[in-house]
Amino acid sequence: MRILVIEDEKKTAAFLAKGLREAGFAVDLARDGETGLEQARATKFDLLIVDIMLPHKDGWEVVAELRGDGVRTPILFLTARDSVRDRVKGLELGADDYLVKPFAFSELLARVRSVLRRAPQRQAERLRIDDLEIDMRRHKATRSGTPLNLTPKEFLLLAHLVRSAGEVVSRAEIAEQVWDIGFKTDTNVVDVVVRRLRAKVDDPFKTKLIHTIRGVGYILIARENRIT
Repeated sequence: MRILVIEDEKKTAAFLAKGLREAGFAVDLARDGETGLEQARATKFDLLIVDIMLPHKDGWEVVAELRGDGVRTPILFLTARDSVRDRVKGLELGADDYLVKPFAFSELLARVRSVLRRAPQRQAERLRIDDLEIDMRRHKATRSGTPLNLTPKEFLLLAHLVRSAGEVVSRAEIAEQVWDIGFKTDTNVVDVVVRRLRAKVDDPFKTKLIHTIRGVGYILIARENRIT
């Protein structure tokens, strides 16, 4: 899932991005209201985390314009403005939650997950191909009923391969679109993670799902391709 954080304070933005990525989310950053508004209009995000006191265009304006445009992406205000009046205003503008700074990251993460659970899902919550099953909500995967102990990077990669079953996924796509990191041709980080993923998903089982297309990338091939 992809989250847009609209936050002008660099340390706070970096802290949020690091924590959310470690929790398995892809994160985009915007440092002012105008840029954030443009990104929110141009890209389909699963959640927006919005500060109120922003340069160029404040958070109130950003949310009001998005809701006025009919954008229904869930929104969580994260701000130092702590009055009841401000909280009420934020929720009445169309935000789904409101958290006051300073905050505990564990609480923010719980609220993020709560908002996402309540939101209409754009994608299937459960993916299934052959004997492989992925629970997107709980971040769990099983094969033939056996739990797979996956890291956040491995889980996101496996889910992407399943959604793209039968199609070749390039190394650059994995790095940039799945993990939200820059792709560098002189590193083998993608291959290392794929190798670890295969050790968990394929090695203990007779049928291999993940295949290498030499010089291009990877493809998940299965007898049955059913997403439920």
